[in-house]
Amino acid sequence: MKSSYKSLNTQVFSFGEYQLVPIRYEDRLKILDWRNQQMYHLRQATPLTKKDQDYYFSNTVSALFDQDNPSQILFSFLRDDVCIGYGGLVHINWVDKNAEISFIMDSTLEKDFFEDLWFVYLGLIEKVGFHELGFHKIFTYAFDLRPRLYVALEKAGFHKEVTLKEHCLFEEKFIDVIIHSLIADSFVLKKATLNDVQTTFNWASNPAIRSFSFNQNKILLKDHIKWFNNKLCDYNCEYFIAYDGINKVGSIRFDITNNNALLSYLIDPEFHGKGFGTQILKDGIMKLKNIRSDVDIISGFVIPENKASVYIFNKLQFDVETVEDNLYFSLKIK
Repeated sequence: MKSSYKSLNTQVFSFGEYQLVPIRYEDRLKILDWRNQQMYHLRQATPLTKKDQDYYFSNTVSALFDQDNPSQILFSFLRDDVCIGYGGLVHINWVDKNAEISFIMDSTLEKDFFEDLWFVYLGLIEKVGFHELGFHKIFTYAFDLRPRLYVALEKAGFHKEVTLKEHCLFEEKFIDVIIHSLIADSFVLKKATLNDVQTTFNWASNPAIRSFSFNQNKILLKDHIKWFNNKLCDYNCEYFIAYDGINKVGSIRFDITNNNALLSYLIDPEFHGKGFGTQILKDGIMKLKNIRSDVDIISGFVIPENKASVYIFNKLQFDVETVEDNLYFSLKIK
Protein backbone atom coordinates (compact mmCIF):
# COMPACT_ATOMS: atom_id res chain seq x y z
CA MET A 1 0.00 0.00 0.00
CA LYS A 2 1.26 3.50 -0.83
CA SER A 3 2.58 5.79 1.90
CA SER A 4 1.75 9.23 0.51
CA TYR A 5 -1.43 11.10 -0.41
CA LYS A 6 -1.71 12.82 -3.78
CA SER A 7 -3.98 15.39 -2.12
CA LEU A 8 -1.29 16.46 0.39
CA ASN A 9 1.96 18.30 -0.22
CA THR A 10 3.13 17.59 3.32
CA GLN A 11 2.78 13.96 4.40
CA VAL A 12 4.09 13.96 7.99
CA PHE A 13 2.88 16.32 10.74
CA SER A 14 4.90 16.46 13.98
CA PHE A 15 4.66 17.75 17.52
CA GLY A 16 7.50 16.72 19.83
CA GLU A 17 7.63 12.92 19.94
CA TYR A 18 4.23 12.66 18.21
CA GLN A 19 3.55 12.32 14.48
CA LEU A 20 0.70 11.89 12.05
CA VAL A 21 1.79 9.80 9.06
CA PRO A 22 -0.33 8.43 6.20
CA ILE A 23 -2.12 5.40 7.57
CA ARG A 24 0.10 2.33 7.54
CA TYR A 25 -0.98 -1.15 6.47
CA GLU A 26 1.07 -2.61 9.32
CA ASP A 27 -1.18 -0.90 11.88
CA ARG A 28 -4.43 -2.37 10.58
CA LEU A 29 -4.76 -5.16 13.19
CA LYS A 30 -4.10 -2.79 16.08
CA ILE A 31 -6.79 -0.54 14.68
CA LEU A 32 -9.15 -3.50 14.33
CA ASP A 33 -8.73 -4.35 18.02
CA TRP A 34 -9.24 -0.76 19.15
CA ARG A 35 -12.37 -0.34 17.06
CA ASN A 36 -13.91 -3.57 18.35
CA GLN A 37 -13.09 -2.59 21.94
CA GLN A 38 -14.63 0.88 21.51
CA MET A 39 -17.70 0.13 19.41
CA TYR A 40 -19.89 1.92 21.95
CA HIS A 41 -18.89 5.37 20.65
CA LEU A 42 -18.40 4.48 16.97
CA ARG A 43 -20.75 4.26 14.04
CA GLN A 44 -19.92 0.56 13.77
CA ALA A 45 -22.74 -1.95 14.13
CA THR A 46 -20.82 -5.24 14.40
CA PRO A 47 -17.29 -6.36 15.34
CA LEU A 48 -14.73 -6.33 12.55
CA THR A 49 -12.88 -9.47 11.46
CA LYS A 50 -9.37 -9.71 10.08
CA LYS A 51 -10.88 -10.48 6.69
CA ASP A 52 -13.01 -7.32 6.89
CA GLN A 53 -9.98 -5.21 7.81
CA ASP A 54 -7.69 -6.65 5.15
CA TYR A 55 -10.32 -6.02 2.49
CA TYR A 56 -10.97 -2.46 3.72
CA PHE A 57 -7.28 -1.54 3.66
CA SER A 58 -6.57 -3.25 0.34
CA ASN A 59 -9.53 -1.70 -1.45
CA THR A 60 -11.03 1.38 0.25
CA VAL A 61 -7.96 2.81 2.00
CA SER A 62 -5.46 2.11 -0.77
CA ALA A 63 -7.65 3.97 -3.27
CA LEU A 64 -7.55 7.16 -1.17
CA PHE A 65 -3.86 7.79 -1.83
CA ASP A 66 -4.28 8.43 -5.58
CA GLN A 67 -7.42 10.58 -5.43
CA ASP A 68 -7.31 14.36 -5.89
CA ASN A 69 -10.27 14.85 -3.56
CA PRO A 70 -10.68 11.75 -1.38
CA SER A 71 -13.70 11.44 0.91
CA GLN A 72 -11.35 10.83 3.84
CA ILE A 73 -7.66 11.22 4.67
CA LEU A 74 -6.48 8.78 7.35
CA PHE A 75 -3.35 8.74 9.48
CA SER A 76 -1.52 6.54 11.93
CA PHE A 77 -0.86 8.49 15.14
CA LEU A 78 2.64 7.72 16.41
CA ARG A 79 4.55 8.35 19.61
CA ASP A 80 8.27 7.70 19.20
CA ASP A 81 7.45 5.84 15.96
CA VAL A 82 5.00 3.46 17.71
CA CYS A 83 1.36 3.58 16.58
CA ILE A 84 -0.86 4.53 19.54
CA GLY A 85 -3.92 5.66 17.62
CA TYR A 86 -5.40 6.48 14.25
CA GLY A 87 -7.78 8.94 12.70
CA GLY A 88 -8.08 11.70 10.17
CA LEU A 89 -10.50 13.92 8.34
CA VAL A 90 -13.63 12.10 7.14
CA HIS A 91 -16.84 13.03 5.32
CA ILE A 92 -14.76 15.69 3.59
CA ASN A 93 -16.76 18.38 1.80
CA TRP A 94 -14.32 19.82 -0.75
CA VAL A 95 -16.84 22.36 -2.04
CA ASP A 96 -17.67 23.91 1.35
CA LYS A 97 -14.18 23.24 2.73
CA ASN A 98 -15.10 21.37 5.89
CA ALA A 99 -14.53 17.92 7.33
CA GLU A 100 -15.35 15.80 10.36
CA ILE A 101 -12.53 14.76 12.71
CA SER A 102 -12.12 11.08 13.52
CA PHE A 103 -9.79 9.67 16.19
CA ILE A 104 -9.34 6.49 18.21
CA MET A 105 -6.46 5.84 20.57
CA ASP A 106 -5.00 2.66 22.00
CA SER A 107 -7.66 1.51 24.47
CA THR A 108 -5.08 0.91 27.22
CA LEU A 109 -4.12 4.61 27.16
CA GLU A 110 -7.59 6.02 27.62
CA LYS A 111 -7.72 5.93 31.42
CA ASP A 112 -4.56 7.96 32.07
CA PHE A 113 -3.91 9.87 28.83
CA PHE A 114 -7.28 10.45 27.14
CA GLU A 115 -7.40 14.28 27.34
CA ASP A 116 -3.67 14.73 26.71
CA LEU A 117 -3.57 12.56 23.59
CA TRP A 118 -6.75 14.07 22.18
CA PHE A 119 -5.27 17.54 22.71
CA VAL A 120 -2.06 16.66 20.86
CA TYR A 121 -3.98 14.95 18.07
CA LEU A 122 -6.31 17.93 17.60
CA GLY A 123 -3.32 20.25 17.21
CA LEU A 124 -1.87 18.00 14.51
CA ILE A 125 -5.11 17.44 12.61
CA GLU A 126 -5.68 21.21 12.65
CA LYS A 127 -2.40 21.58 10.75
CA VAL A 128 -3.72 19.15 8.16
CA GLY A 129 -7.12 20.79 7.80
CA PHE A 130 -6.21 24.47 7.95
CA HIS A 131 -2.53 24.85 7.04
CA GLU A 132 -2.24 22.07 4.48
CA LEU A 133 -5.69 21.83 2.90
CA GLY A 134 -6.97 25.35 3.49
CA PHE A 135 -10.29 24.18 4.91
CA HIS A 136 -12.62 26.66 6.57
CA LYS A 137 -14.01 24.41 9.31
CA ILE A 138 -13.28 21.14 11.09
CA PHE A 139 -15.64 19.53 13.59
CA THR A 140 -16.35 16.52 15.79
CA TYR A 141 -19.58 14.52 15.80
CA ALA A 142 -19.77 12.62 19.09
CA PHE A 143 -22.32 10.49 20.88
CA ASP A 144 -22.85 12.12 24.28
CA LEU A 145 -21.04 9.35 26.14
CA ARG A 146 -17.53 10.70 26.86
CA PRO A 147 -17.47 13.98 28.82
CA ARG A 148 -13.66 13.87 28.96
CA LEU A 149 -13.65 14.50 25.22
CA TYR A 150 -15.29 17.89 25.70
CA VAL A 151 -12.51 18.95 28.10
CA ALA A 152 -9.87 18.23 25.44
CA LEU A 153 -11.89 19.99 22.75
CA GLU A 154 -12.34 23.11 24.88
CA LYS A 155 -8.62 23.26 25.66
CA ALA A 156 -7.87 23.03 21.95
CA GLY A 157 -10.11 25.99 21.16
CA PHE A 158 -13.15 24.13 19.83
CA HIS A 159 -16.60 25.53 20.55
CA LYS A 160 -19.74 23.56 21.23
CA GLU A 161 -21.86 24.28 18.19
CA VAL A 162 -25.06 22.26 18.65
CA THR A 163 -26.66 19.37 20.49
CA LEU A 164 -28.73 17.05 18.34
CA LYS A 165 -31.32 15.84 20.83
CA GLU A 166 -31.94 12.08 21.02
CA HIS A 167 -30.29 11.69 17.64
CA CYS A 168 -28.96 8.11 17.88
CA LEU A 169 -30.20 4.84 19.33
CA PHE A 170 -27.74 3.37 21.82
CA GLU A 171 -28.49 0.25 23.91
CA GLU A 172 -32.24 0.67 23.34
CA LYS A 173 -32.12 4.33 24.38
CA PHE A 174 -32.01 7.48 22.25
CA ILE A 175 -29.00 9.65 23.09
CA ASP A 176 -27.77 13.10 22.08
CA VAL A 177 -25.05 13.86 19.56
CA ILE A 178 -22.83 16.86 20.32
CA ILE A 179 -20.96 18.77 17.62
CA HIS A 180 -17.88 20.88 18.43
CA SER A 181 -16.21 22.93 15.73
CA LEU A 182 -13.23 25.12 14.95
CA ILE A 183 -13.26 27.71 12.18
CA ALA A 184 -10.03 28.73 10.50
CA ASP A 185 -10.39 32.49 10.75
CA SER A 186 -12.04 32.64 14.18
CA PHE A 187 -10.70 34.00 17.47
CA VAL A 188 -9.99 31.07 19.80
CA LEU A 189 -8.12 30.27 23.00
CA LYS A 190 -5.95 27.17 23.08
CA LYS A 191 -4.12 25.60 25.98
CA ALA A 192 -0.50 26.79 26.08
CA THR A 193 2.14 24.18 25.19
CA LEU A 194 5.93 23.96 25.20
CA ASN A 195 5.86 25.20 21.60
CA ASP A 196 4.71 28.60 22.92
CA VAL A 197 7.70 29.29 25.18
CA GLN A 198 9.62 31.49 22.73
CA THR A 199 6.53 33.47 21.71
CA THR A 200 5.57 34.15 25.33
CA PHE A 201 9.16 35.20 26.12
CA ASN A 202 9.12 37.65 23.21
CA TRP A 203 5.86 39.12 24.46
CA ALA A 204 7.00 39.37 28.07
CA SER A 205 10.24 41.07 26.98
CA ASN A 206 8.55 43.62 24.75
CA PRO A 207 8.98 47.17 26.17
CA ALA A 208 5.37 48.10 25.35
CA ILE A 209 4.13 45.20 27.48
CA ARG A 210 6.68 45.53 30.27
CA SER A 211 5.76 49.19 30.77
CA PHE A 212 2.49 48.03 32.37
CA SER A 213 3.96 45.03 34.21
CA PHE A 214 4.34 44.88 37.98
CA ASN A 215 7.78 43.31 37.49
CA GLN A 216 10.00 45.78 35.65
CA ASN A 217 13.17 43.65 35.88
CA LYS A 218 14.75 42.30 32.72
CA ILE A 219 13.68 38.75 31.91
CA LEU A 220 16.24 36.12 30.92
CA LEU A 221 15.21 33.35 28.53
CA LYS A 222 16.50 30.57 30.81
CA ASP A 223 14.44 31.94 33.71
CA HIS A 224 11.36 32.30 31.52
CA ILE A 225 11.66 28.71 30.29
CA LYS A 226 11.80 27.43 33.87
CA TRP A 227 8.85 29.62 34.90
CA PHE A 228 6.84 28.65 31.81
CA ASN A 229 7.39 24.92 32.31
CA ASN A 230 6.31 25.22 35.94
CA LYS A 231 3.10 26.96 34.90
CA LEU A 232 2.26 24.25 32.37
CA CYS A 233 2.71 21.57 35.05
CA ASP A 234 0.73 23.41 37.73
CA TYR A 235 -2.79 22.05 38.18
CA ASN A 236 -3.82 25.40 39.65
CA CYS A 237 -2.77 27.31 36.56
CA GLU A 238 -4.88 27.54 33.39
CA TYR A 239 -2.80 29.13 30.63
CA PHE A 240 -4.13 29.88 27.15
CA ILE A 241 -2.79 31.34 23.93
CA ALA A 242 -5.17 33.47 21.85
CA TYR A 243 -5.32 32.95 18.10
CA ASP A 244 -6.97 35.05 15.44
CA GLY A 245 -7.00 32.60 12.59
CA ILE A 246 -3.46 31.21 12.49
CA ASN A 247 -1.92 34.26 14.22
CA LYS A 248 -1.00 34.16 17.90
CA VAL A 249 -2.25 37.49 19.24
CA GLY A 250 -1.90 37.21 23.03
CA SER A 251 -2.24 35.12 26.15
CA ILE A 252 -4.34 34.84 29.29
CA ARG A 253 -3.42 32.99 32.47
CA PHE A 254 -5.42 32.12 35.58
CA ASP A 255 -3.56 31.25 38.80
CA ILE A 256 -6.04 29.64 41.17
CA THR A 257 -5.86 29.87 44.98
CA ASN A 258 -8.73 29.11 47.35
CA ASN A 259 -11.41 29.38 44.65
CA ASN A 260 -10.02 32.71 43.41
CA ALA A 261 -8.58 32.80 39.88
CA LEU A 262 -6.08 35.65 39.55
CA LEU A 263 -5.85 36.51 35.86
CA SER A 264 -3.05 38.02 33.84
CA TYR A 265 -3.35 38.76 30.14
CA LEU A 266 -1.50 40.52 27.34
CA ILE A 267 -1.98 41.32 23.67
CA ASP A 268 0.87 41.31 21.17
CA PRO A 269 1.59 45.03 20.48
CA GLU A 270 1.28 44.27 16.76
CA PHE A 271 -2.43 43.61 17.36
CA HIS A 272 -3.24 46.44 19.76
CA GLY A 273 -6.35 48.47 19.00
CA LYS A 274 -8.28 45.61 17.37
CA GLY A 275 -10.54 44.72 20.29
CA PHE A 276 -8.64 41.58 21.27
CA GLY A 277 -8.26 42.71 24.90
CA THR A 278 -12.00 42.56 25.53
CA GLN A 279 -12.33 39.35 23.53
CA ILE A 280 -9.56 37.52 25.39
CA LEU A 281 -11.10 38.36 28.78
CA LYS A 282 -14.64 37.40 27.73
CA ASP A 283 -13.56 34.13 26.15
CA GLY A 284 -11.08 33.38 28.93
CA ILE A 285 -13.72 33.79 31.63
CA MET A 286 -16.17 31.58 29.73
CA LYS A 287 -13.54 28.91 29.14
CA LEU A 288 -12.49 28.91 32.79
CA LYS A 289 -16.12 28.54 33.92
CA ASN A 290 -16.47 25.53 31.62
CA ILE A 291 -13.39 23.67 32.82
CA ARG A 292 -13.02 24.66 36.50
CA SER A 293 -16.00 24.21 38.79
CA ASP A 294 -13.87 25.13 41.83
CA VAL A 295 -13.55 28.83 40.91
CA ASP A 296 -15.94 31.33 42.51
CA ILE A 297 -14.17 34.63 41.81
CA ILE A 298 -11.99 35.91 38.98
CA SER A 299 -9.74 38.83 39.85
CA GLY A 300 -6.87 40.90 38.51
CA PHE A 301 -4.49 43.71 39.50
CA VAL A 302 -3.96 46.66 37.16
CA ILE A 303 -1.75 49.72 37.51
CA PRO A 304 -3.85 52.90 37.08
CA GLU A 305 -1.77 54.05 34.11
CA ASN A 306 -2.91 51.03 32.08
CA LYS A 307 -6.00 52.82 30.76
CA ALA A 308 -6.86 50.13 28.20
CA SER A 309 -7.08 47.37 30.83
CA VAL A 310 -8.98 49.59 33.25
CA TYR A 311 -11.52 50.29 30.51
CA ILE A 312 -11.92 46.58 29.68
CA PHE A 313 -12.38 45.45 33.30
CA ASN A 314 -14.97 48.18 33.83
CA LYS A 315 -16.71 47.28 30.57
CA LEU A 316 -17.03 43.66 31.73
CA GLN A 317 -18.55 44.88 35.02
CA PHE A 318 -15.80 43.82 37.41
CA ASP A 319 -15.96 45.34 40.89
CA VAL A 320 -12.98 47.56 41.68
CA GLU A 321 -11.11 48.77 44.75
CA THR A 322 -7.72 50.39 45.37
CA VAL A 323 -5.01 48.24 46.97
CA GLU A 324 -1.61 49.84 47.66
CA ASP A 325 -2.01 52.42 44.88
CA ASN A 326 -3.07 49.78 42.33
CA LEU A 327 -6.52 48.72 41.17
CA TYR A 328 -7.92 45.35 42.20
CA PHE A 329 -10.76 44.09 40.00
CA SER A 330 -12.97 41.12 40.92
CA LEU A 331 -15.94 39.33 39.41
CA LYS A 332 -18.12 36.75 41.13
CA ILE A 333 -19.03 33.94 38.74
CA LYS A 334 -21.10 31.88 41.16
